[in-house]
Amino acid sequence: MFRTLRSLFVALLIVAGLALSTLQPASAATSPQITLSPGSGPAGSSVAVTGSGFKASTTGTVIVGSTTFAFQTTSTGAFSTAITIPAAASGNLTITAKTSAIKASAVFVVQAAPAPAPPAISTATLRFGVATPGGPLASAELDEVATLAGEIPSVVMSYKDFLQAPPITELDAVRSRGATSLVTWEPWAWGGGVDQPAYALGRITAGDFDGYITQWGQSLAAWGKPVMLRFAHEMNGNWYPWAEGVNGNQAGDYVAAWRHVHDVVAATGASNVQWVWSPNVPYLGSTDLAGLFPGPGYVDVVALDGYNWGTSQTWSSWVSPVDLFAPGISQLRTLAPGKPVLIAETASSEMGGSKASWNTDLVSYLAAQPDVMGFVWFHMQKETDWRINSSDSSAAAFKSALTARRS
Repeated sequence: MFRTLRSLFVALLIVAGLALSTLQPASAATSPQITLSPGSGPAGSSVAVTGSGFKASTTGTVIVGSTTFAFQTTSTGAFSTAITIPAAASGNLTITAKTSAIKASAVFVVQAAPAPAPPAISTATLRFGVATPGGPLASAELDEVATLAGEIPSVVMSYKDFLQAPPITELDAVRSRGATSLVTWEPWAWGGGVDQPAYALGRITAGDFDGYITQWGQSLAAWGKPVMLRFAHEMNGNWYPWAEGVNGNQAGDYVAAWRHVHDVVAATGASNVQWVWSPNVPYLGSTDLAGLFPGPGYVDVVALDGYNWGTSQTWSSWVSPVDLFAPGISQLRTLAPGKPVLIAETASSEMGGSKASWNTDLVSYLAAQPDVMGFVWFHMQKETDWRINSSDSSAAAFKSALTARRS
């Protein structure tokens, strides 16, 4: 009897223990939890969410900010689903998964997207340069051009008349960008018109400006880094007071003045100066280039200025890059064989044709000329809209053309 009661008592304890065990809370091991893979990344990242300990065989939701993603649990209460981090997310983002009243959360760390790599100066044989309204100190303008072009201009051009001091601060600014300065040095008082007897070529040759010219030479020599000096450009036209046939200037005066200025600067020891002789593209009625060329010993780089005015003016019409530059380049090669050629100013109007196609053709043509070292784009809105981005199509074609010449 005692054995029977003892056996019955043990059986009752076992049953009671089993009953109590069903009433105990779930262990920590079965608590709902989620993991994220990866646990950090930029906005827009795809993330795998894995969960366990949820209600079995049911649907659930992953909540990411105001966005939800559905999932289905297995018979064991587990799930795995993919979500996308919202594009506008930032900082620590809480991600929550839930089925009925069961839920769990984890934090995804939104990392700032890496800044795009800034443009670099191209190593292409054909260099890209620019002139902007604000000049070398206008960093925002030059940054805009670099973005438009997909590369930093390797030449930055500026303009100085005979009333301005040597632009050392500007030279430093250009050099800090990894570029070369092309200084257009104009022997006149800017804005004074063609008739300026004080700046007649004969007065330059006679030494009236030697003190000023020497100051420039000494400053450039002391600066010591390479600089291109474009003195008295577009001399074969009739719109500047240093052209022959205007302002009292006679045939031969230009060459004499150029050589004098060159020698005065050279005497200061400014061997870092490259002399750029830069006529306008020849046109009907322009002064013959042969009588204006100072000689190979006085010139380091020969250049041309040429624009496609399109139909922006009453006297102009659309002209292709080849028709615009090929005749002048041929003359430069005859006058100065072996000298590098620079297109010192160029741009196109939008009026009268496709500027996008013109941009493409320009770069393609110049890149095919082995002696053409580069071109400088006149990125300004002046007589017409010469800017690279005068239209979206112009800007896109320009950038693509530069990219193509790098490959």
